[in-house]
Amino acid sequence: MSSSVERALHILVELASGPATISELGRRLDVHRTTSLRLLRTLEDERFVRRMDDGRYRIGPRMTTLAQAALEGLDLRAAASGHLRELGDRCGHTVHLSALDGSRVVYVDKVESRHAIRMYSRIGASAPLHATAVGKALLARLPTDERDRLLGEEPFPSYTANTRTTRAALDEDLARAAERGWALDDFEHEEFIQCVAAPVFDAAGRATAAVSVSVPRMVVDREGLLALAPDVSATARAVSEELGWNQT
Repeated sequence: MSSSVERALHILVELASGPATISELGRRLDVHRTTSLRLLRTLEDERFVRRMDDGRYRIGPRMTTLAQAALEGLDLRAAASGHLRELGDRCGHTVHLSALDGSRVVYVDKVESRHAIRMYSRIGASAPLHATAVGKALLARLPTDERDRLLGEEPFPSYTANTRTTRAALDEDLARAAERGWALDDFEHEEFIQCVAAPVFDAAGRATAAVSVSVPRMVVDREGLLALAPDVSATARAVSEELGWNQT
C-alpha cells in the first residue's frame, strides 16, 4: 500500500471518532501539516470528508454512503462462520448461531460436536424463546414492550421440570443474564441438554442473534458448562464486531 493511501485511510479512521483540525490530525498521525492538508483536500474533493465552518474536518457524505452499503451487504451467517468453527474447534461441543424468527428463535448455523453423544438439531429448526439459552440471551437485551409482545401471556409452555413458565421467574433469570452477559439453559428445553449463550449485536447495537454451546448432561457437568461462558461471550463479541458493532 502506498504511503499516501495509508495516510489517507488513517485520517478517515481518526475522523470517525469525531471532527478534528489539520493540526490535530498532524499531531495524532505524526504527519506534516502540508501533507495533511494535501490529503484532506483530495478527500474533500471526493466527498469523503467535509470542512466545517470552524475549520475542523469531519466524515463526509460519501463515507456514510459506503458505510451503509457495507452494512447492508453483511450476511450474519457469513460473518459468523469462521468464529463459530474456531469456537467448535476449541471446545469440541455443538455450537449454534440463532436469530429471532417471530416469537421464536431459529438455528441459522451449526458446528457439530466431536463427541459421539451430542445434541440433535438442524439448521432451520426453531425453538422457544423462554426455554433456551439463545432465546433468553436475546430476551435479556430487548426493551420491555418488545419482550411483552414476543412472550405473550403466561403461563408459558413447559418442556421439562426446569422450564420457567411464569413471567416473574423468567424476568428474574433474564436480569441475571443481562448482568453477566450470557444466558443459561439449565435443562429447560430438553431434559438432558444444557446450553450457554451470548447475544450478538448489529451495528445499531441491537441484539439480533446469539451464539451458544450445547452439551449433554453425561458429557459435561454444570461447572464445565459454566467454564465455557467466557469463550462463548468472546465469540459473540467477535461476530458483533464483524457486523459493525462498536462497544465504545
